[in-house]
Amino acid sequence: MDSRLIHLISSSSSDGKSENEMSKGDEGSSNCPDVNILSMSGGDGHHSYATNSLLQKRILSIIKPMLVKNTKEMMTNLDFPECIKLTDMGCSSGQNTFLFMSEIINTINLLCQERNQTPPEIDCCLNDLHGNDFNTTFKFLTCFNDKLISKTPCFVSGVPGSFYSRLFPRKSLHFIHSNYSLHYLSKVPDGLEKNKISVYITSSSSQSDYKAYMNQFHKDFRTFLRMRSEEMVSNGRMVLTLIGRKTLDDPLYRDCCHFMTLLSDSLRDLVSEGLVSASKANSFKMPYYDPTEREVKEIIRNEGSFQINDLEAHPFDLGHCKGESSLQSAGAKPGEKEANCMRAVSEKMLLAHFQDAINIDTMFQKYEHHVSQHASCRIKTSVNLMVSLVRK
Repeated sequence: MDSRLIHLISSSSSDGKSENEMSKGDEGSSNCPDVNILSMSGGDGHHSYATNSLLQKRILSIIKPMLVKNTKEMMTNLDFPECIKLTDMGCSSGQNTFLFMSEIINTINLLCQERNQTPPEIDCCLNDLHGNDFNTTFKFLTCFNDKLISKTPCFVSGVPGSFYSRLFPRKSLHFIHSNYSLHYLSKVPDGLEKNKISVYITSSSSQSDYKAYMNQFHKDFRTFLRMRSEEMVSNGRMVLTLIGRKTLDDPLYRDCCHFMTLLSDSLRDLVSEGLVSASKANSFKMPYYDPTEREVKEIIRNEGSFQINDLEAHPFDLGHCKGESSLQSAGAKPGEKEANCMRAVSEKMLLAHFQDAINIDTMFQKYEHHVSQHASCRIKTSVNLMVSLVRK
């Protein structure tokens, strides 16, 4: 590389509006009081996201053909610009973001070699919430450099802020990537029933709870699309991966080994043993929604700024549904890796809600136990939804 620039910049809002105002969107949704509790566990320790994100890393092998295809089409349709600005939204901490970014950048450089074009300079922007551990991410920059096949200048920056707000100048982005982020909502939906211990939708949930989650996702995803439409150039591309669910007759149904169901079961154990109060447990809900392929398609079409280029659904497996878990390592107890994975993404939220009233180690020992009890489960409702979009 001829040059590297690493810097951390504050996100900006358009038209003088604050981030909270922008994140409300046209429908008036609002962020939770401290949206940074949605950040993954930082550092590189045993329970960190950087150590426990193998599942997210595995997605690269599935999404790679779509990434490569859309990168090539973007470069060709934009007639090989001199500078490409790309971003990973919801980059979290660790090296996964660089694996995806290096795939996109290498595809650009290889295509330029094939077409005898001068490779563009690359502006690579990594986005996540203000509470994200960007420092741990940037520790992997050397590995990122080593994976790039060209010496073309690449400038890496961190862009803190909610992707449900404006983050970049108008018509400045060429390519947007997001992996396993958009199923997280801007806040827990309003009006949920709080009379039972269930962190998310289950078969026993009310229709009103389901509609509250569904409506919040629809508002948030429309806001995300509208923000990106303002920031992206015409014919720019987005490739998004999120956890969804199969289309079923019963929208409330979640399988017995669904990771949110297991979290509810673990919390219920703590209450039954007198380790957490029932009232406190009843009021804890996850800001999460798993849409169907049809829902995603309809929201995109109704918002109107993007054309769907590809839309695919692939099997999702946290690992506990197989006799020999792909997340299991030698010497690990059954369910340990799956519990660590769930802990990495939910610990901040749990501690923010329960504070000193919960023992996180005990909580995820319970989770580990429940995972081990469902090793033979074959009925899975979750899927990986992968969609590529073209800015009209």
